[in-house]
Amino acid sequence: MKNVLIVSVLGKDKPGLVEQLAVLISAQGGNWLESSFSRLAGQFAGIVKVALENDGAALLNALQALPDLDIRGVLDQDNEPLAQQMISLSLVGHDRIGIVKDVAAILARHHVNVEKLTTWLDSAPMSGDTMFHAQADLSAPASVDTLQLRQALEALADDLMVELGV
Repeated sequence: MKNVLIVSVLGKDKPGLVEQLAVLISAQGGNWLESSFSRLAGQFAGIVKVALENDGAALLNALQALPDLDIRGVLDQDNEPLAQQMISLSLVGHDRIGIVKDVAAILARHHVNVEKLTTWLDSAPMSGDTMFHAQADLSAPASVDTLQLRQALEALADDLMVELGV
């Protein structure tokens, strides 16, 4: 069975960071399976899933030797995930302190896992009020009732618009 190394990366953004990671992963015999990277406020953050025939220690040491990057890794067996339904979430409402906390609490109560989350703020066209937007890819057991989930999210605020797609 192959081992899987999950690597997180954080550091000041500059050109060539992904190439540095890819070169080291390839040189250590790793197979780059999946990744997600983002630049925010001048910082580069990402996560990479790498398949390996060995324990990944040499690869992790090589990655951690890269200057100016905080690299962490977790080794795991490549297990097949449990059957889940995928749900897309789109949410828009007036921004307020704690909105992400409240949404996350409802998702957790419904046994829904956040696979990917993107949030941003913008101004409402007419009023100029600050609006909070969230787009998320979620996974949940097949038994999760998406209607109840949507109603619970909508109950957070009168102005909250929630769309769920399966």
